[in-house]
Amino acid sequence: MKRLKNFINGEFVDSASAEELEVVYPVTGETVALAPVSTADEVDAAMRAAQEAFKTWKHTTPADRQLMLLKLADALEKNADALVEAQHRNTGQPREMIRDEEVLAGANQVRFFAGAARTLEGKAAAEYMEGHTSYVRREPVGVVAQVTPWNYPLMMALWKIGPALAAGNTVVLKPSDTTPESTLELAKLIADIFPAGVLMLCSVLALRALRWLIILPPRWCLSPGRCGQAGRWLPVRLLG
Repeated sequence: MKRLKNFINGEFVDSASAEELEVVYPVTGETVALAPVSTADEVDAAMRAAQEAFKTWKHTTPADRQLMLLKLADALEKNADALVEAQHRNTGQPREMIRDEEVLAGANQVRFFAGAARTLEGKAAAEYMEGHTSYVRREPVGVVAQVTPWNYPLMMALWKIGPALAAGNTVVLKPSDTTPESTLELAKLIADIFPAGVLMLCSVLALRALRWLIILPPRWCLSPGRCGQAGRWLPVRLLG
C-alpha cells in the first residue's frame, strides 16, 4: 500500500502521527493510498519553516519569480502523464479531461501568474498634502495558509500557490483529504525549481487544518477551500 508523506522544506517526510486516511479510487472503491493525519505540532513546524524561508524569498526579484513560474509551467506540460495518473487514481475523472482542463490549462494559468509577477505596481503617487508624497507600495505579506477542495485538486492548488509565490509570499497548503496525490506530484516539480521552504504540504483533516492554521502563529493570510464543516465553523471562529 502506498503511504503518502508531507512535503516540508523541499523534501517528502513521514508524519509522526499514527492516524491515517484512506485514499479511494472511486471507480472501484479500492483503497489506493494512505495519507497521514498530521499533528498540530507538525502544522506548526511547517508554518514556522515557511516563515523562515520568507525572510529570503521576499527579497527575490519579480524577474526571478517569473522565471521560476515559467519553468514550472513547462514542467507541468512535460510531466503531464504522471500528474494525470495521480489525479485519476483519486478522482476517477476521464484522463483526457484532467490533461486538458487541469494540467494544460493549469500550465497556461501559471504563465499568467508569471507575467503578473512583473506587473505589480503602486499607483496614485502624488502630493496630496504639502510637503508629503503619498504612494502605494506592493509588498509580500508573509506566510499564506491554504486549503484546497476535493474537486479540480490540481487546478485549485495552482490557483492558490501561483499568485502567492508570484507576489513573494511563502505557502503552507493542506491538500484535499480525498484527492491529494496530484498536489503531491506538483510538489515534486516545485522542489526542482523553487528554493526549499517556499511551499509546504501537510496532510490533515480540513476542519483541524483550519483551526490550527488560524490559531497557530505565524500566519498572515488565509485562503480556505470549500468544505461544509469548515464553512460553518470559520465565520463563528473569526466573528466570535
